[in-house]
Amino acid sequence: MDTVHQGLRAGDIEKDTYERLICSHCEASLATQENPEGVGKLRACPECGREYKQIS
Repeated sequence: MDTVHQGLRAGDIEKDTYERLICSHCEASLATQENPEGVGKLRACPECGREYKQIS
């Protein structure tokens, strides 16, 4: 599982005009979930299921 920053650099995630995170593969907005492993949050695409860690 990549981080949000790695996904942005790789082109898997984009930001729209309102700075929301969008999945590049299916054009869906990423949903926010609590990380069961501890620190940070999980950002997941509801369409394709790709997940990214967000630490901030």
